[in-house]
Parts: sequence; structure tokens; C-alpha cells
Amino acid sequence: MGVEIKESPVTDAEFEAMKEFVRDYLTASVETEDEGGRMRWYPWHSAEYRFNHIMNVVDLAGEIARKEGANIDVTRVAALFHDVAKLEAEQDRHAEAGAKIAKEYLTTHGDYPPSFVEQVVSAVRDHSYQGKVTDLPLETQCLIEADILDKIGANGATLLLLRMGYESRTHMDAAEMVGRVLERGRDARDRIHSDAAESVAHRRIKRVKWLKEWLEAEVANMDDESDFQGADEPDSAKR
Repeated sequence: MGVEIKESPVTDAEFEAMKEFVRDYLTASVETEDEGGRMRWYPWHSAEYRFNHIMNVVDLAGEIARKEGANIDVTRVAALFHDVAKLEAEQDRHAEAGAKIAKEYLTTHGDYPPSFVEQVVSAVRDHSYQGKVTDLPLETQCLIEADILDKIGANGATLLLLRMGYESRTHMDAAEMVGRVLERGRDARDRIHSDAAESVAHRRIKRVKWLKEWLEAEVANMDDESDFQGADEPDSAKR
């Protein structure tokens, strides 16, 4: 019995159009607010940053979906829309607001199967779920894991180092800030479930642990209070 090959409901051109819509929506969310957007006071939560985060999650979620056998189209489209309302809705409402935007877009910009639309909308709506990811459909799990993973690793460390300047800190606080990313990594490993996501988490935590060790080795009198316990990587002296 042959394997059924299903044609993707989303063409490359349609996905590019979705990307443009999301980018424009985020930009408009900031420009139409009197104070410049709900999260203007956090410079790295600008429309540009938020869109970059979304694209990071699209790539990560697609990678996890491919390895775990999830529907890649559902996962990638849901990832694209998951934070579309982040800059205009309250934090505890942005997932629901984003789901409504995704549903309106998908039902007015193409002839997508109703089941596909519902899966995407459901994943966007549930991507902030704080329970066990295995309680949810695999596509939603892939999205949640990707969203978590973007906050750790080199990208997460860079964002917190940028925060140091915004908070008028000096480079002497760098190890402490990087240590926060390692704590996020530990929390992430407690939440993610799939082998693909765990592999990404392991690589990213290792990179950040090395960065923290290098900072402590090169900067005199740098505090070591935020050392991360629980990573399985070797000490720098062993490399």
C-alpha cells in the first residue's frame, strides 16, 4: 500500500504574503498608539524585535515539527501568527487576540481547508498554555517549545546584555545577566518534551554556560553568585 502524498495547502508565495501581513500589523500596532505601543518602554520589544522573534520561532518550530512528525504547515503558520497581537493586546490576552487575527486572515486570503484553519487558530490560541505541553496537539507543542527555546541560548544572552545598558549597568554585571539565561534554560528543560526540542536546548545551554565561564575567567573580580547548577557540560578547564 503506497504512502499518500498530500499537497501543502500553503504555497511559498502565500507564506511570504503572510509574513508581510504580520510585519505590517506589528508596525501599525506601534505607530497607531499615542505612546508608541504597549511595550515601547522595552526597546527590544519593538515591532522589529517582535518580528525577528516570530521568524526565529517559525524556523525552530518548523525544525521540531519535521523531526517529530507534526504537520509542518500548521506549525509554521501558527508560529508566524502567534505574537501578531503582542504589541497591542495585554499579555494575558495576546494569544486569544492573535488567534482571531489568524482566523480572519486565513478565511479571507485564500481557500484553505477548514480543518487546517482550525488547527492553526487553536495552536495560536493555546501557545501561552502553562500546563504540560503533551496535553496539547503536537503542532501546538512544537510551537510552545520553539517559543521557549528562543529565549535561551546566544540570542537570549545578547538580549539580556543589551538590557544591561538600558538599566545603566556595567560590564561587571555581565556574568549575572548571562546566569539568568542559564536559569531560563533550566526552566525550559523542565517544560519541553520532544527529543528535537531537548537537543536544541542542550546545545544552547552549553553555549551560554561557556560564555559565562569565559566572562568570569577574563574579567577580574567578577561575581560568581549566579552560577548555573544542573548543566551537564564540562568545565572550561577540561576543554
